[in-house]
Amino acid sequence: MAQLHADLATDVATSSNFRELRTSKIHLDLDVSFANKTITGIERIAFDVLKSGVREVRLDIHEKLKVSKVKDVSSGQQLEFTTAPFTGYGSTLKVQLPTEPAGDKLELEIDYVALQGGPGVEWLDPAQTAGKVKPYMYTQGQAVCNRSFFPCQDTPAVKAPYSANVKVPAGFTAVMSASESSHGQVANLSGETDNYFFRLNQPIPSYLVALAVGDIKSAKIGPRSSVWAEPCMLDAAKKEFEGEVEKFLSTGERLFGKYQWERYDLLIMPPSFPFGGMENPCLTFVTPCIVVGDRSLTDVVIHEISHSWFGNLVTNANWSEFWLNEGFTMFAQRRISETLFGRPGMCLESTLRQQLLKQHMENTGMDHPLNKLRVVIEPGVDPDDTYNETPYEKGFAFVCYLQSLVGDVQKFDNFLKAYVFKFQFKSIVADDLFDFFLEYFPHLKQQNVADREGYEFHKVWLHTPGWPPYTPDLSAGRELMDPPEAFAASIEEQEPESWPDIDKWTVYQVLHFVDKLVERDNLPGDLLPRLQQKYPRISAAKNAEIRLRWCQLVIKNDYQKAFPDVKAFLHCQGKQKYTLPVYRALMKGSETAGALANKIFDETKDTLHVNVQNYVEEILKGGN
Repeated sequence: MAQLHADLATDVATSSNFRELRTSKIHLDLDVSFANKTITGIERIAFDVLKSGVREVRLDIHEKLKVSKVKDVSSGQQLEFTTAPFTGYGSTLKVQLPTEPAGDKLELEIDYVALQGGPGVEWLDPAQTAGKVKPYMYTQGQAVCNRSFFPCQDTPAVKAPYSANVKVPAGFTAVMSASESSHGQVANLSGETDNYFFRLNQPIPSYLVALAVGDIKSAKIGPRSSVWAEPCMLDAAKKEFEGEVEKFLSTGERLFGKYQWERYDLLIMPPSFPFGGMENPCLTFVTPCIVVGDRSLTDVVIHEISHSWFGNLVTNANWSEFWLNEGFTMFAQRRISETLFGRPGMCLESTLRQQLLKQHMENTGMDHPLNKLRVVIEPGVDPDDTYNETPYEKGFAFVCYLQSLVGDVQKFDNFLKAYVFKFQFKSIVADDLFDFFLEYFPHLKQQNVADREGYEFHKVWLHTPGWPPYTPDLSAGRELMDPPEAFAASIEEQEPESWPDIDKWTVYQVLHFVDKLVERDNLPGDLLPRLQQKYPRISAAKNAEIRLRWCQLVIKNDYQKAFPDVKAFLHCQGKQKYTLPVYRALMKGSETAGALANKIFDETKDTLHVNVQNYVEEILKGGN
């Protein structure tokens, strides 16, 4: 096979010498201790040796990961090693090889302990869980955090299969991003423990290795899917997703090709989980906020399922190319949604997300360097600090532009299938996509579409910050957008008896309506009490997206009778996307609102993820 552009790409976020040796297999023996908040590990990591004369192995680790011993598995010889600083988010393990590897294989065994405080391993006290009884731990690898979980070549350019033995205290359950698992019990001097074995035969980048341990049970929700959750959430989670996941998976397979990961399970995370979802293969970690009783937020699951093809199967080779993961996944999510639920609803959802991109770019300035598709990540900069809406929505716009060049939806769907098949289990950069697109559509190559003025693939799309030069036609969403927009603009001119029945609206119509009310500065003082009484779908919603907007509306209009709704929302979840905007609104609001913000934070800070705690503290001090 011809060399990929990705084979020559650099990754400034890894200190590993992955161009000299490449990980071919990982096995982890892990002992999880809640008493010490540590993971004690013995790792066997095998390499393909790519260059002659290699005398050092460099792996990514973290100051909270302590290595005690390294040996060469084939000879049994203990090897000398040192650790060296690398960046604020990691350090380097340097292992000296007394002679260059014989042949093209090398295997090391590394004894280590992952201590509390590393960014990739989160320890939750019982108060931070739904059940409030047992502690919980989970790992979060993306983007460069798993170097605090196990020594690795922590770059998405390297993919390898892995297996793990995980020992946990009796009564706890371990789950991992793996297709195979088994379980047994062992008695030892410290008491009975539960042992779990996991294996994933498909190669994945280090950031997709994931572990969770807690009071976790499972229920079957489809022929190749189960949902895992704390016992108090399991029934609700099963009702939310039973039958849905298989529908999404089978639609994805029709559009993008075979689902390659055997199982697709969901793990409903504790309320303090700060993210919407994490697409760990075979086991997506998702916020409990999507368990609302009416299946109205299941598009989060469609997004994570779409990563099974775009991101997990075909992966960005470095974090400057993050848009390859997320732009294609947004496109895939919307193709699945359009296929299942129709184009108008997909267009409305896309329009709302497009507005978020516009807000982001206006807040940062259109010309901000983060508003390019290919972001330049300087050495020492944590890739997580470059995270924003651009790779998602500008990336989506570029994939739509490619579709517009093709002009035929079915032909473009066929291209996506071929793209996934061509690059499955590989990591690529944008140039690999461009080359394959023009090779697949030679007539477009002849038309020189890659250099069409104003739409150049490299000069404009990849390297120019700002609004995308092309956005898709979303006018099919107007039929759903017009009623909520018209009502929000004239609501005070009508008596509640003549207000529309919003129970007939889709959830995105309701969100659009409340967004438009939040935008208004001149709402009459008696409107919110009437709205609260007339529309419990808004004021008493279980849907977190609606609750967020109701809180913003209440705070902006200083409707203090509904401040308990704000308090309840901040008490029941800790997702960053919802928590920070509410605190920002409170601090911009009345004196009473500001006092409420401080009171709620005092009551809830111990239940929040440490990053969210820090962000809220900044907001309370007057930051953003």
